[in-house]
Amino acid sequence: MGMRSYRRPGRYATSGAPGAPGAPAASGSAAGAAGDDNGLTMGSGWTIFSYLISGMLAYGGIGWVIGHFTHVSLFFPIGMLIGLGISTGWIVYKYGRPHQQGNPPKGDDR
Repeated sequence: MGMRSYRRPGRYATSGAPGAPGAPAASGSAAGAAGDDNGLTMGSGWTIFSYLISGMLAYGGIGWVIGHFTHVSLFFPIGMLIGLGISTGWIVYKYGRPHQQGNPPKGDDR
């Protein structure tokens, strides 16, 4: 089927078989309206990139201000690294697990 970066709802014809692509999810399953792809879209890469940059800018700016008033220039790079770490943690929390534990992906999603 080629390389695809995201799923569109209704892309496949509904076959009616449970678990088939395009089949409606069971009412009690974890694969609700959001789908199994954890909300990833074509803009997710830019969103992740912006989280990394904004974390570094925000905490680097805070470190720069603290370093400016305390005359310790080391607070700027430390603030940038802390911002990068917090942003990475947020990205892993938000996008890190593509499926529920115990429910492995099927088909070409492996």
